Amino acid sequence: MRSGRVGQFTIGLGGAIVLVLVGYLALVPYSEPEQAAKTLQANPDRKPNLPDFSAIADVDEKKRQFFEFLQPMVARQNEFIRIDREFLIAQRALLLNGASLSPEQVARIESIASAYQYNFRQLSAKTLKNLLMRVDLVPENMVLIQAANETGWGSSRFAREGNNFFGQWCFRKGCGLVPNSRTQGLSHEVAVFNSVEDSVGAYLKNLNTNAAYLEFRQLRAGLRDTQQELSAEVLIHGLIHYSERQQEYIDELLQMLKHNSGFLS
Repeated sequence: MRSGRVGQFTIGLGGAIVLVLVGYLALVPYSEPEQAAKTLQANPDRKPNLPDFSAIADVDEKKRQFFEFLQPMVARQNEFIRIDREFLIAQRALLLNGASLSPEQVARIESIASAYQYNFRQLSAKTLKNLLMRVDLVPENMVLIQAANETGWGSSRFAREGNNFFGQWCFRKGCGLVPNSRTQGLSHEVAVFNSVEDSVGAYLKNLNTNAAYLEFRQLRAGLRDTQQELSAEVLIHGLIHYSERQQEYIDELLQMLKHNSGFLS
């Protein structure tokens, strides 16, 4: 199912470094992706022309163009997440060192928590650790492979007509495109986005907030706790509820990831 609305820091030198970092990050205003895109020199209209991938006869060339088209958007959306994540890490370090946060810092934390649908009663280091489980990156190669799978390498109807690269659903009549093969009795539609990048952003937010992907976030947090890289091979297993095909879907993604590793390196 596509559920898609869509060790403590030591005191001393380490603490001083953290305070300097916090001072910088506190000055970076929290902003929505539309505003942050300007800072990161994103495409102003954020509505790239979708190439006609189905017209590319050479399979390897199609794959290369597909990944080259989508990768900058994935990197940019992950960068928005990274900025917020580094801010939260710095605030948590302050709290662990006994410091107080300014009203501006607290307001930014609350804004991030709201964006990630995380409610808390009291702000603490534990609160921020839990929030950081949601405010985290998704490996580029995992995103690209799943997009390739969901769109048939960019040639699906939902990609072409709705800029939807991840099969995300919506549940209000008229909110998107009605699937031709929708099971009788179901009312979902496939969401339509203003741009492909909006689809990427919604997909990342979906993985980072939806209860269906708690296992994904737990796997990722485990990798963080043991200071391992965020491995697509590991994290794909957290998508078990992304498709009704479940394990068959996971196996297919892993096979695609392995088969296309040369295009993703």
